[in-house]
Amino acid sequence: MFGIGWSEFVVIGVVALIAIGPKELPAVLRAVGQWTGKIRRMANEFQGQFQEALREAEMADVRKELDDITAQATDVGSFDPVADANKELSSAFEDKPATTDMTTAAAPVEAVTADTLPEISVPLPEPLPPVSNADFAPPPAEPTPPVSHDSARELLPPSPKVPSGSGA
Repeated sequence: MFGIGWSEFVVIGVVALIAIGPKELPAVLRAVGQWTGKIRRMANEFQGQFQEALREAEMADVRKELDDITAQATDVGSFDPVADANKELSSAFEDKPATTDMTTAAAPVEAVTADTLPEISVPLPEPLPPVSNADFAPPPAEPTPPVSHDSARELLPPSPKVPSGSGA
């Protein structure tokens, strides 16, 4: 606990027995135990409140991070590159000083849409020659020669010889 060993407890007990007396020692020990219990309960309560405050602070941080991520996801969801380009173009021409020479005056900027974009033609590759099933057919099998009865007997394994006579 506090680095107090049994020998120190014995010395404290002997001094308390002499100073307080044997009649009142149980009442004093009971009071000390009650005070110790109150102090422990207060310490546990303080620790619990401290832990709860830490959890609330962590939850606030997590909520803030979640709100930031949600805002970023919303920004990504509303991404429109054509509208962004139109805004940049219009702001670039609005900030330009007005010119008096009509030959160098810029034409008003029109909104770029999918209808105003030029068509791009891409040449198609040449078609492949047609493929028939004959290209994938297996090679013809060689004919097998006919088998005669005599040659078939040569292919069979020899029959086991059974001993004749009475088995004893």
